[in-house]
Amino acid sequence: MPTAEDLSLREWAVLGLVAEGRTHGFEVSRAFGRGGPMGKIWTIPRPLVYRAIASLQSAGLVGAIGASPGERGPERRLVEATPEGRAALQGWLVKPVAHVRNARSELLVKLALHDRAGTDPVELLGAQSAQLDPLLAGLREKLAEAEGFDATLARWRLSSAEVLATFVAGLIADRRRHAGPDIGRDNAPGRGER
Repeated sequence: MPTAEDLSLREWAVLGLVAEGRTHGFEVSRAFGRGGPMGKIWTIPRPLVYRAIASLQSAGLVGAIGASPGERGPERRLVEATPEGRAALQGWLVKPVAHVRNARSELLVKLALHDRAGTDPVELLGAQSAQLDPLLAGLREKLAEAEGFDATLARWRLSSAEVLATFVAGLIADRRRHAGPDIGRDNAPGRGER
């Protein structure tokens, strides 16, 4: 049986939408479709949405709660997040993205889920910023010592990390302007929340 630690980004993203309230796979797949509110960030084909829901049910993070009539088709199986699913999601939503290369999808999905839920991403942003500081220092060191294509690769990685750090710092600055000076400081949960 899969556990929360085994979830893919697709499964986390689907859990995030299911945790918003009673829903069904078709509605979730519309949100992740091209032109959908989440599809602007990352699209998930309908069959993979249904597969994610099944996996989340197997893990005990989502439960079936009945059915509703389909608009022009079969009945829709209604699902909602379990208490375990909500708790796991809350932990994931404040965990920084481990690799810069995953920021385009994972970090933006987390930020979009925070926005949809009306929750403040300050803890996530603070943790992401704190994680980037030593990474940037290490990448600068590697670039200084690298030669040939290794220098090119080190510069690419450093530039990518710097762009992410600038993006995160900008979001923290925006939050401070709108909510007060304590946003993003000390990485403490709840600091600066409205």
